[in-house]
Amino acid sequence: MASSDELLKTLNAHEEALNAYGIESSAIESALRAHAQVENSLASPEVAANPAALKKLGRQLAELGVVVDAYRAFSSADADLTAARELLELDPEASDVQAEATALEEQRNSSADNLRQALLPHDPDDGRDVIMEIKAGTGGEEAALFAGDILRMYERFAQIKGWNVEIQSSTETDLGGIKDAQIAIRAPHISDPSQGVWAQLKYEGGVHRVQRIPVTDTQGRIQTSAAGVYVFPEADEDEEIEIDPKDIRVDTFQASGPGGQGVNTTYSAVRLTHIPTGIVVSMQDQRSQIQNRAAAMRVLVSRLMALKREEAEAQASDARRSQVRNLDRSQRIRTYNFPENRIVDHRSGYKAYNLDKVMQGDLQAVIDSCIAADEEAKLQAQAH
Repeated sequence: MASSDELLKTLNAHEEALNAYGIESSAIESALRAHAQVENSLASPEVAANPAALKKLGRQLAELGVVVDAYRAFSSADADLTAARELLELDPEASDVQAEATALEEQRNSSADNLRQALLPHDPDDGRDVIMEIKAGTGGEEAALFAGDILRMYERFAQIKGWNVEIQSSTETDLGGIKDAQIAIRAPHISDPSQGVWAQLKYEGGVHRVQRIPVTDTQGRIQTSAAGVYVFPEADEDEEIEIDPKDIRVDTFQASGPGGQGVNTTYSAVRLTHIPTGIVVSMQDQRSQIQNRAAAMRVLVSRLMALKREEAEAQASDARRSQVRNLDRSQRIRTYNFPENRIVDHRSGYKAYNLDKVMQGDLQAVIDSCIAADEEAKLQAQAH
């Protein structure tokens, strides 16, 4: 299989074909050079001894590899088609060569579409792990029960994907629901950024509306309530953002719930408040105050990075991201109708009658509909 450096040498030979499909060879050249550079960096002993750098470069290599693989397929198809056409010039009556040329032309067309798709602007955070916050919204105890159901849905989805879930904090209700919870979802290894945790879960942010008969209702009436989900990419361990220590208020308190001997008798839990933004992060699952503070700071950095990203996107577009912090039932991205076993995503238009399976973690089709809608919007924007 040709390396990035070897593929660079083939660009001139395929430039005419690329131009015919409206594909800029300069974009491919940039990706190939960057891919080769990252490969060289990964081979250095300094990077091999640095897990954080290894993870970051691995994520970059996977992202660039999508373009490299797509170009490799296109260049191969174009070279084969060129060879077939040269044979036809020597023997125009060769029916088997004509059939092969026709098949190769279809193959090149398909690979050109894939290459064009690979060159679309992609989210650089797709390969990152995520922090997810789930909060009960309007609807009282029923909203808290639904928030708990949503949490378990994501836990089961993560299990299906082979990801790890860490519950960093949660506040439960008497009936087993949750008022709020914060979890980290991490993938042991990602070779394709499109299958990364953030790439798959970034569309889950917003208000999730439920319609069902609450267990607390003795008259069997259907009630509408809501839970809010906020999801953002997790910062790398060595990632930094400028934070003035004066802008952070640190509070310590006694941890509650499971956590080992002494968890309720020592002030090991930590709450960080970023005063300028009002962001609050609490952490109690680690065994020491120092560990909880370090974990909370990492989440705070992730939150501030996400906020910075949202502000940049808001400046570039009149519309904010789809994530909603207002838990008003009218601001929903998805409806879960239990009596009809129906789930509807209001952004992609997806509708199915398998809600029971979705709540067991069978969420991929819903997520795929959001990804497809997003990619279609990007293609339309590019066309204009």
